[in-house]
Amino acid sequence: MQTKNETRKLIEILKKYYPQKTRVVLVKMDDEKAPPIGTEGTVTGVDDIGTIHVNWDNGSCLGVVLGEDICRKIK
Repeated sequence: MQTKNETRKLIEILKKYYPQKTRVVLVKMDDEKAPPIGTEGTVTGVDDIGTIHVNWDNGSCLGVVLGEDICRKIK
């Protein structure tokens, strides 16, 4: 189990790795309302609990939840 300090450091890393306007592709999301795997989107921000907020190209805006879902940065 992570300490609060370790979690805080991880969230800061996420915020630097996924700044606003970063393009991502969805790899895994276990939610019946999730966009299809492979959907691309634009990051709008990372919140203080580590959720990566994304405006998906299909119109969805479900966030990528740290530890549950997976997205990949598009280079």
